[in-house]
Amino acid sequence: MHPQVRWVLRRQLGVTLAVALVAGLVLGVNAAVSALLGGGIAMASALAYAWRALRQPSTAAADAKKAFNAQVAGEAYKFAVTLLLFALVFKSYAQLAALPLFLAYVATVVVYWMALLRQQ
Repeated sequence: MHPQVRWVLRRQLGVTLAVALVAGLVLGVNAAVSALLGGGIAMASALAYAWRALRQPSTAAADAKKAFNAQVAGEAYKFAVTLLLFALVFKSYAQLAALPLFLAYVATVVVYWMALLRQQ
């Protein structure tokens, strides 16, 4: 796995656990589980993106069109995984606490975007 992907996933896991801990302490167990699910959705979508967008051989990276198409496909995978997992969570978890779910999701996505600012 690419080092940048590992860096993002580790930080996303940390943020998810922190939000879940705070939500659990303030709002209870269902809020903590909801926050874990929200962060998990963001992490799964980031992993889906990385799996699809970065799986091209290194020679394909030199071809701008192939690299662009890989990025577009990665974003499509990320979007599809996000929609599927949100639908699954809303359909199957009756005690869902929406606010912690979305707060953890957004906080975890922010980590994903902060990786763009990280110097290697």
